[in-house]
Amino acid sequence: MTESRFVLVVSHTRREDAIAAALEACGQLISAGITPVMTALELQELRTFSDSQEQNSNSVSNPAAVAAQVLELGLHCALAQIELAMVLGGDGTILKAAEIVREFEIPLMGINLGHVGFLAESERDGLNDAVQRIVERDYIVKERMALDVAVIVEGREVFHTWALNEATIEKSARERMLEVVVEVEEHPLSSFGCDGIVMATPTGSTAYAFSAGGPVVWPSVEALLLVPLSAHALFARPLVVKPEAMMAVEVLKRSSGYGVLWCDGRRTWELPPGARVEVRKSDKPVLLARLRQSTFTDRLVRKFSLPVAGWRGPDDNSANRG
Repeated sequence: MTESRFVLVVSHTRREDAIAAALEACGQLISAGITPVMTALELQELRTFSDSQEQNSNSVSNPAAVAAQVLELGLHCALAQIELAMVLGGDGTILKAAEIVREFEIPLMGINLGHVGFLAESERDGLNDAVQRIVERDYIVKERMALDVAVIVEGREVFHTWALNEATIEKSARERMLEVVVEVEEHPLSSFGCDGIVMATPTGSTAYAFSAGGPVVWPSVEALLLVPLSAHALFARPLVVKPEAMMAVEVLKRSSGYGVLWCDGRRTWELPPGARVEVRKSDKPVLLARLRQSTFTDRLVRKFSLPVAGWRGPDDNSANRG
């Protein structure tokens, strides 16, 4: 009996190039005997797009027939049946896919259609190879640390969520600073007014935390980051702490305005004065599917187009030096 295989295809909604790439990927998966699955919204967009391309599609023959064979997630196929999620878009789309599959151990394989695409494994021109590697199950699964995030108000947990990149506490009123006190390992560190605080994973160190002046941390390093945003303080440097540490930020009761919590820019909660946000390493990592063994250094150079001209590398005797 032939094994039934299901791959979730996630694309950037309302982007024609992403929908076209999704249609092409679905056609290749179907040809290989794998059933593609999409969410209801994305499947509707795919079918609308396929109808418009019926007469002029060069990459997919009979687009409407391909779209008709894609199953709807939750209606015709459960998440528990999915072996992998193929994500077509930028890092934001990968974060969306991570949210969809969070309750199951489903690896994500990103095909970058965005700008930098740090989480993506391949570019658009590598789509065919990526599909073939999925067919052959020829990929490596890597774990990425995630954050466990809780909001406590008046001693009661009112919100519980997670983040792959970062949890940010931001001011909700543009004209006022947010008054906070930062805590690490259940000890107060400093209080100050600021625009916000970024608490990030090593994966998130190349996202919002990077833009805020935080350090780049290799994904294999077990650590947590805390980066203040425009802090009005003598000591407000970015911090790197051990993964077992709990980081907490309290919105001081004297703060004149509310704060807002954002996790990966997707999940949010309002923070009144007195609210407390606790961030820990999550027990459940996010799984990323990789097509090749490459160093994070190479990824940095490639994604940021860093200049490396003139590099000669270690000589043959460098390993023997004392």
